Amino acid sequence: MKYGARNQVTGKVVDIQKGGLMCKVKFEIPEKSKMCSVMTIESLEDLDLKQGDNVQLIVKAIHVLVIKE
Repeated sequence: MKYGARNQVTGKVVDIQKGGLMCKVKFEIPEKSKMCSVMTIESLEDLDLKQGDNVQLIVKAIHVLVIKE
């Protein structure tokens, strides 16, 4: 997959908070910091994200794109 963002970091899913339509996914990154991404429940299910999953986080401006391989 090609993308136009250059800021990439590896992270681990540490928490998922689901609402009716959207969810907040929290990640731990190597810098001992936390990041989060807000996405639809449909996107969460499409990515099959679960707590403990390792993912790539692509950061562009205010957006955090999640890639699970």
